[in-house]
Amino acid sequence: MSSTATTTEAAPTVELSTLPLRGREKKAEEKAEEYKYAHLLPHFSEDRYPPLEPYKHIDPGHRALKHANPRAFLDSAERVVELTPHLGTDVKGINLANLDSDGRDQLALEVARRGLMVFRDQQDFIDRGPEFYKKWGQHFGRLHVHPTSGHPKGYPEIHLVYRDGNTSFNFEVDDSITTTVWHSDVSYELQPPGLTTFFLLASPPTGGDTLFTSQVSALKKLSPQFVAFLKTLKAIHSGVEQAEFSRAGRRGGIVRRDPVEHVHPVVRKHPVTGEEALYVNRQFTRRIVGLKREESEAILRLLYDHIDKSADNQARVKWEPNTIVLWDNRVTAHSANVDFRHLPDARHGARITPQAERPQPALEGLDLSA
Repeated sequence: MSSTATTTEAAPTVELSTLPLRGREKKAEEKAEEYKYAHLLPHFSEDRYPPLEPYKHIDPGHRALKHANPRAFLDSAERVVELTPHLGTDVKGINLANLDSDGRDQLALEVARRGLMVFRDQQDFIDRGPEFYKKWGQHFGRLHVHPTSGHPKGYPEIHLVYRDGNTSFNFEVDDSITTTVWHSDVSYELQPPGLTTFFLLASPPTGGDTLFTSQVSALKKLSPQFVAFLKTLKAIHSGVEQAEFSRAGRRGGIVRRDPVEHVHPVVRKHPVTGEEALYVNRQFTRRIVGLKREESEAILRLLYDHIDKSADNQARVKWEPNTIVLWDNRVTAHSANVDFRHLPDARHGARITPQAERPQPALEGLDLSA
């Protein structure tokens, strides 16, 4: 992303939404003094950024394919347990912060293959701070700067989630009977994320789990004839609604980059593993290009319902202290579980989000123009 930005006075860091601006800042400072990760609380700068430029992504998983043992980084683990047969691995005894370049390449390949990996006891990584987070993420791709979310002051490359008993700085919908919204992160970008790293700095004593689903398994459940048809389709993914949410004064009320819409294949192919996966989600996919409105809505509704209801494709991560979760946004979808709204406790998390390639169609030669 271009480093050019126009800077104005910063918005509040963390606040109670009912207070005036200066009162909120003072309240936030008082509250932050006793919090270990106060330096990582959400900050909403009013910086403005130009559109993202395309870049050439080289997936580190490609390098790991040439290693004699592409899973060597797990050799010293105390525990490696598959969460489900097709999605997710839970690991204990590996310090991610100490992985060398080869180990990080192998990690990228294993996350691509398993979709999701959960690493316990990662306090060393978490406590190294935002400069380390940036260097970590840059190994896997160009870091994405979110157009509307909060970030640690001075580190727009680190996306933050935050909710407590008084405030939420998340993109949340209140007029639904469920808080489950399956999505792939910022799929509206021309080059959406690949390997993604996320961890909680604070969490409620119960609740706040994250749900994941395999879009590879979801595709395999469909009939070959229907999959063949889906491969011919492309869909528009849009960031407009997310931007309007912030422009209405929600979240932090900031839009740093104009919202974009891009066309992606409905079925994409992973550049390293070659696996094919559904690539639609309720949060950002808006319509299928070239179909009548009713046709597009019927197909997307069927696919969304399939993703929602297929528990046999899903895994659930329960957050223990110092847990780090990595997933491949190209082959999975996920949803926060906001079942703790009645609790006063904060759920405060950080996401490191390198961009990957433009989604590659499973159908070779598919025209991705609108």
